[in-house]
Formats: sequence, C-alpha cells, structure tokens
Amino acid sequence: MNSAFPLARVACLLVSLAVAGCAAQTSGRYPSLLPRAIESRSDAEPEVVIALAESDSIVDAALPELRATIATAIADFAKAAQIADRLASTAQGDSIGGDRWIAAQTAVAELDGYRATLSSAVTDLDALALNRAAEGKPDYPALTALHATAQAALDEQAARITAISARLPAA
Repeated sequence: MNSAFPLARVACLLVSLAVAGCAAQTSGRYPSLLPRAIESRSDAEPEVVIALAESDSIVDAALPELRATIATAIADFAKAAQIADRLASTAQGDSIGGDRWIAAQTAVAELDGYRATLSSAVTDLDALALNRAAEGKPDYPALTALHATAQAALDEQAARITAISARLPAA
C-alpha cells in the first residue's frame, strides 16, 4: 500500500498543477465583447457610377451609312426570299440538276449574297464597338441598338435560307 500512496500523491500533484495552470491563464482575461472588424463591415452593394456615353464623331459618321446598308440588305433579301421560296416550291418534284432545281439553287445563292452584305455590316458594327471598348469608353446606345437589329435580321436570314434549302433535294 505504501507504493500506491506516492503514486496517488504524484497524480494529485499533476492534477493540481494542471488546474492551477489553466486558472493562471484565464484569470482576468476574458474575450472582448466589442464588435470584431468583420462584424462592422457593410454587406450592401456598392454604388456603381454609370458613365454616360459622350458623342462619338467616328461612330456618328459611320452609323448612317451602315444603317442604310442594313436596311437595303434586309429589303433586298425579303424580295429575293419570296422568289427563292416560290422557286423552291416548284423545284420540289424536279430531279437534282434539273432546270427548276438549278433555278431554285441560284435563288438561294443570291440570298447568301444579301446575307453576306448584312454580315459585313454587322462586322463593321462589331469593329466600332471593339474600338470604343479598347479606348475604355462605355457602350454607345445608337451603336448597340443598330447592332442588335442587324444581328437579329442576320439570324432570321440564316434561318430562312436553311428552311428554303431544306425543301430542295440535296446535291
């Protein structure tokens, strides 16, 4: 029993030292109840100042010509599409290489020419927009609106050409 007594004494001494060490570290030092830096920040969206587009003489000079080119390409395509549509209807029973089939294919090729003219105008609009962006200027509303109109017409023309071509026998 004697040997157990010193062991119990050592264990008691270790426990008291550990408790004293913990008490010495926390005595008088409690965590602060003041707000931390992360708690005092704002989660509100920052206000963004939108720069207004100033008049751009280069764009203003190019837009009327591009607008006229786009309007002409759209109108000419519409007329040619009616003819191509009618020729495709008559060529449906014709064999590949027949006169009616060739006439319809020629009309579809003409549609591609009008679509290419419109595509070129869209490319010119893209170039104007990219030049403005490279200079750090904001979007130009007239340029953006004309680009949207031209791109929608270009997509519509591509779909119309595809629809007409699908009605013709494949070569």
